[in-house]
Amino acid sequence: MTTATIWDREVQAAVDRLTRAAENEYYNPYKTFDWPEAIEPGAKWLSDDLLSVHGTGLEGELTPEQLRLLGKWESINFYSLNVHGIRELILEVVNRIHMPGYEIPTRFFHHFVGEENEHMWFFAEFCLRYGGRIFPDLTMAFPRQEFSAEFENFIVFSRILVFEQIVDHFNSRMAADPTLPETIRAINRIHHQDESRHIAFGCQLVRAVHERLVAAGDERELAAAAEYVERYITLTLQQLYSVEAYRSAGIADPLAFRARVLAAPARAAAHEQIAARTYAFYRRIGMLG
Repeated sequence: MTTATIWDREVQAAVDRLTRAAENEYYNPYKTFDWPEAIEPGAKWLSDDLLSVHGTGLEGELTPEQLRLLGKWESINFYSLNVHGIRELILEVVNRIHMPGYEIPTRFFHHFVGEENEHMWFFAEFCLRYGGRIFPDLTMAFPRQEFSAEFENFIVFSRILVFEQIVDHFNSRMAADPTLPETIRAINRIHHQDESRHIAFGCQLVRAVHERLVAAGDERELAAAAEYVERYITLTLQQLYSVEAYRSAGIADPLAFRARVLAAPARAAAHEQIAARTYAFYRRIGMLG
C-alpha cells in the first residue's frame, strides 16, 4: 500500500468535492464586511438562548444593563476562543501538508489553512474594533501517555472537528437571528458557510483514522481516545463560561458566579444541545456509548 492510498475512497471523494466547492465559493474577506464605527447602542451581541445564564434563573439577579453587557462580553469571549482555536488547528494542519501519507488530504489542506487564516483575521478584527481586546487563551493541554502516530492523528483531527462543530452551533444560530445587528449576523453566516465544508472534511478524516485504530486492535489506545474526546468536549463547552466576561459585565464575584451558572441543571441540557451533532457523530463511528 502506498502512502497515497491509506485514505479510502470516501475521503478521496470528499477531498475532490470540497476542493471544488472551496474554489467555486471563494470570496475576499478583506472586502466582504462592512464594519460600522460601533455596534448600535442597546443592540444585542448574542442570541438570547446562547447566553450562558439562559434558563438558569440567575439572569433574574442581573440588571438589564448587566445582561446587555454580558451578551457583549460573552460575544467577545466566543470570538476570542475562535482566534485561539483557529491558530492551534492551523499549526497542526500545516505540520501535515505535503508530508508522507497526506498526499490526498493535502489538496484540501491548502484551502482549509487559507480559509481558517481569514476566519482568524475577521474574528480578531471584530474583537479589537468593538471590544478593544482579545480575551487571553486559557486552554490547558491534557497530559497524554506515549501512543502511536495514528493515535496522535486521531486526537489532532478530533480536536479540530469537536471545536468546529461546537462553534458552528453558535454560528448557525446567530446567522439566522433577526434580532442581532447585521455585522454580527454576517460574520457568523460567512463562517458557517465555510465551516460546513471543514466539518464534512473533518468527519471523513476522523472516521478513516478511527477505523485504522480499530483495525490495529490496541484496546488501550481506543479507550484512551474515547476518554480524550469526552474530556475535550467538556473542556470546550466550559470555555464558553468566561470569568472575564462576567467581570466585564459588572457581576460581583465572577468566579463564584461562574460556578453557580455551571451547576445550574439547565446547563446540562444546553450542553447536550450544543454538542448534539458531535456526540451523534462519535456514537455513529462506534466510539462513544
